[in-house]
Amino acid sequence: MARLAQTHGLTDVQQEILSTVRDFVDKEILPVATGLEHRDEYPTQIVEGLKELGLFGLMIPEEYGGLGESLLTYALCVEEIARGWMSVSGIINTHFIVAYMLKQHGTQEQKDTFLPRMALGEVRGAFSMSEPALGSDVSAITSKAVRDGDEYVLDGQKMWLTNGGTSNLVAVLVRSDEGHAEDAPPHRSMTTFLVEKEPGFGEVRPGLTIPGKIDKMGYKGVDTTELIMDGLRVPADRVLGGATGRGFYHMMDGVEVGRVNVAARGCGVARRAFELGISYAQQRHTFGRAIAEHQAIQFKLAEMATKVEAAHAMMVSAARKKDSGERNDLEAGMAKYLASEYCKEVVEDAFRIHGGYGFSKEYEIERLYREAPMLLIGEGTAEIQKMIIGRRLLEEYRLQG
Repeated sequence: MARLAQTHGLTDVQQEILSTVRDFVDKEILPVATGLEHRDEYPTQIVEGLKELGLFGLMIPEEYGGLGESLLTYALCVEEIARGWMSVSGIINTHFIVAYMLKQHGTQEQKDTFLPRMALGEVRGAFSMSEPALGSDVSAITSKAVRDGDEYVLDGQKMWLTNGGTSNLVAVLVRSDEGHAEDAPPHRSMTTFLVEKEPGFGEVRPGLTIPGKIDKMGYKGVDTTELIMDGLRVPADRVLGGATGRGFYHMMDGVEVGRVNVAARGCGVARRAFELGISYAQQRHTFGRAIAEHQAIQFKLAEMATKVEAAHAMMVSAARKKDSGERNDLEAGMAKYLASEYCKEVVEDAFRIHGGYGFSKEYEIERLYREAPMLLIGEGTAEIQKMIIGRRLLEEYRLQG
């Protein structure tokens, strides 16, 4: 057992789950991750293994066939999986967010229809909030839904869907002005629709097109796509929660737990980078001794390990607060911000320790060096996290009088 990133107070069940996931990562993910990543190949066998372990239903209640575990358990599993290959954690995360939104906000019929199959991994989720010209300004969404009898007609273009091709259920946020005053704030005229589709690319159902995979610098293997709606008809009973105008809140609730997930990914990638750095430092010799014996390298290792520990502790704190039922947007924002920034720094230090070999595709650190930047953007940029943190701090420390 490694010394870093230990979590105290876990139950026997949690420890058993984590041990199983850790073994799976060591045996089934790490040996093949770099090869799959270089080929940009979807990890089909790994995903099948995750299905067998029940990880697609980790947080889905037992009454729907899931394991009914906590956000903390899930986040710690994600940390282990990201240590193996971050792209695999992305495949699970978007599925998890949709399942969480259904569990928290779906109608009983929606829960009964989707959650049992999601727990088995038969239905795999993706969620769609961003648009080509949107950035971080969710209020600027232009995709729209218009009521037509017992259906809604959806039009617009969405961007940056993880699992866009491989999923068969997408939670899509669009503007729906039905029943809302014209001067209502933008976030009160948004609705989340549950859109079922066939996996694949091209026209995956009438009115819905997934053009193809976006070619990315890193975060490969997992499919990231656009989504184009052109007269897409969706039954009214596929409005999440059964009522329009609540979509913004549904998505923000999902993104909040997603930020804990991204923090966990940052912790996992940083821990792997530290492992690679400290291992290489003991194997590589210069001036007659291992570079780990040079003070400059020891200083780097000390800084890296401290950042791994700090990020892990903050991620665990944010997950536990959400599990307690308390508001955790401050803690989730802090955890996501710190873990993603520290991940980038730890990976870069490990890259520097490797010297010229870090630039070679033969070494795993080259893959991590391209993966870490995605965490600075996913589930809200560092700047967005700092806005959230700053506003919440002002709420907590508002001067009276």
